[in-house]
Amino acid sequence: MSRRTALGVAAAFLVVAALVAAFVGAADLNPLATAAALIDKVAPFLHIPSSLGPLDKAVLFQIRLPRVVLGALVGGLLAIAGAGYQGVFRNPLVDSGMLGASAGAGLGATLAIVYLGGVGPQAVPVAAFIGSLTGVGVAYATGAAASRHTVLGDGVATLLLAGIAVGSFLTAVQTFVLQRSASDIQAVYSWLLGSLSAASWQQVLTILPYATVSTVVLLLHGRHLDVLAVGDEEARALGLRPGLTRAIVVAAAALAAASAVAVSGLIGFVGIVIPHIARRLAGPAYTGVLPLSLLIGAGFLVLADTLARTVLSPAELPIGVVTAFVGAPAFVWVLRAAKHVGT
Repeated sequence: MSRRTALGVAAAFLVVAALVAAFVGAADLNPLATAAALIDKVAPFLHIPSSLGPLDKAVLFQIRLPRVVLGALVGGLLAIAGAGYQGVFRNPLVDSGMLGASAGAGLGATLAIVYLGGVGPQAVPVAAFIGSLTGVGVAYATGAAASRHTVLGDGVATLLLAGIAVGSFLTAVQTFVLQRSASDIQAVYSWLLGSLSAASWQQVLTILPYATVSTVVLLLHGRHLDVLAVGDEEARALGLRPGLTRAIVVAAAALAAASAVAVSGLIGFVGIVIPHIARRLAGPAYTGVLPLSLLIGAGFLVLADTLARTVLSPAELPIGVVTAFVGAPAFVWVLRAAKHVGT
């Protein structure tokens, strides 16, 4: 499949996923009236009348649509961050969790829930955001100190090992904090399993600047990641600075992942599986993998969230459970495909 065709298919997938999410829910909205209301909102100059009442419009525009948009942002950010990390490490089995981002976010959220519960609901996402960036920063610094080469050079394997070590340490600290505050375990694990139930336009506006900056930086470095894939020496011969490129991509991917987990909690498998689907559609070039991962990840998480809020309606499944149900078999498929290619 050509890259242009793949991008068209991925964009159509995202649109269909968003429409399904807007139409489906506990509140029974008339599909035709809902479609008319959406078209009128997107293109008001068409003046299409809708029979939706005030309550139904509130459900559509203040509850469902913010959740759809936030889900698309979170899914796209997680997927493109995973693709960026895989390009940096030249390893298709890497995602943001292996560099301390998830563990740092989990520790930050846990500390906020346990010690700042009375401050307000914004304390948890802010703490998760700071914790995620801190986890990546500590891993980066640790990898630099542990390697004979600076991380801005050739210490890729050292950086990855440092990320795993830092992540394990932060998870241990989180467990220690939870053991000293058993009453907060339920709240912490509810956050860790991921949810978009508190989605609002305010949350969308809060992460949008970070999402925009990180996404633009990653997309602009697609060709650089393709050059890095042939090796550092060859990249230098072509005029690329591998260390600086890695630093920029890691920073942008960390910002993307931190923005996502700050508003959604920890959602697994998106960052590791979606880039593989993108490669299957349009080949290994990161100029195609990055934008495809963004679109497919957005559509996938919107559909996963729709399933999470409807399968046990009026109760909700944690969205992390849904992505695990889908992502775990897909990950096994990825491993089998990688083994097949290796042989």
